[in-house]
Amino acid sequence: MTTAHEPAPVARIVIDNAHIATVDPGDTEFTSGHVVVAGNRIEAVGAGPAPEVPGAVRRIDASGHLLTPGLVNTHHHFYQWLTRGFAQQAILFDWLVELYPTWARIDDELCHAAAQGSAAALLTSGCTTAADHAYVFPRGAGDILGAEIAAVAELGLRFHPTRGSMDRSRKDGGLPPDNAVETTDEALAATEAAIDRWHDPSFGSMLRIAAAPCSPFSVSTELMRESAVLARRKGVRLHTHGSETLEEERYCRELFKMGPTDYFESVGWLGDDVWIAHSVHMGDSDIAKFAATGTGVATCPSSNARLAAGVARVPDLLRAGVRVGLGVDGSASNEAGELATELRNLLLLNRVAWGADALTARQALRVATLGGAQVLGRDREIGSIEPGKLADLALWRMDGLRHAGIADKVAALVLGAAAPLTLLLVNGVPVVENDRLTRADEDTIARDVATAAATLARRAGLT
Repeated sequence: MTTAHEPAPVARIVIDNAHIATVDPGDTEFTSGHVVVAGNRIEAVGAGPAPEVPGAVRRIDASGHLLTPGLVNTHHHFYQWLTRGFAQQAILFDWLVELYPTWARIDDELCHAAAQGSAAALLTSGCTTAADHAYVFPRGAGDILGAEIAAVAELGLRFHPTRGSMDRSRKDGGLPPDNAVETTDEALAATEAAIDRWHDPSFGSMLRIAAAPCSPFSVSTELMRESAVLARRKGVRLHTHGSETLEEERYCRELFKMGPTDYFESVGWLGDDVWIAHSVHMGDSDIAKFAATGTGVATCPSSNARLAAGVARVPDLLRAGVRVGLGVDGSASNEAGELATELRNLLLLNRVAWGADALTARQALRVATLGGAQVLGRDREIGSIEPGKLADLALWRMDGLRHAGIADKVAALVLGAAAPLTLLLVNGVPVVENDRLTRADEDTIARDVATAAATLARRAGLT
């Protein structure tokens, strides 16, 4: 029952007079068009004003705005929100060695605060769906994955958390401390339990789980192989890191006598149910194997630049037919934690690396929307503005100081300054309005994050 303090339910939301980039198969755009949202679905999209619709309606005059699909984040580490600004001049392996002792002291309460900070930053940057790779589960730390899921649900983000794992600590030749890893059997059992407890495969699901051993250098071959078997038995996707740095390439060749892609193939980790984060250092044969097997890639341009890892061959991946989505990566290697700014960095870094015609603004938008949906196996539900799809939509203001006068609004979004967000719908529900969260107080989240970060620093002996 609606109380006196709750708004009356709205049967439909009508967005009129927007420039619409649908990201549909034909890259259809309307310079002045409409979208009708009914419940959690897109009911209609087209040129000109919206038709009259029955029932209670909220009408939005979107003149001067760009409407796009909500952005899709395919790789993140939410817990790292509490350790931003550390190891500022380090490459990946040195960065991990410096940070693992601190991460080994996280717990479920701290991760709840970190997840809210991460999710808030994503939502207010136009992201409607996010995958998170949680893989640090110290003993006695409580229900870390459950805390993240609860925190994100409060804010309304569509969530794809993974149950990650590590079973190779320093004593086994890995990088993490002994108390930050699990045994192989513990990791597999916890992954299966997480799938049974939370995974919702239904159309429109707000919560899906994937199996995600951390990386070839922190996970045993047995855990990699058995995780693939488990995931396919349970019908969930697989995720890990791969080909991120040259150091990782050398490590794999020394330990496994093959490169990362061939190693993934040897343990059953190539397929259309798999997506690999980073994939920076890939040769032509690696790209061909990804394309032939349908294996997806989460490219993380800002993080790869922050850690001096390199620039993924995104133009070559796309030309080969590899599914590519955009990722923030961990907040400790991308302190902004936003997804919209990754559009610009994706375009610019690939042009620096591969030439002025490497990517277009519309290709960058497609990677950040439909590309991410494809990587997560959800392109029939999200990623483009088409009737019948879920109403995950971002309405960007483009007539303000920083964007007015740029005739091409998609270029303004991708190449310009971070655009103000007038409205963000997730599953048809407004979760951001006028750059502010609708379901949580941002100042409270900021205070909780600051407290949690200080607590973790004290535990790690940093203060």
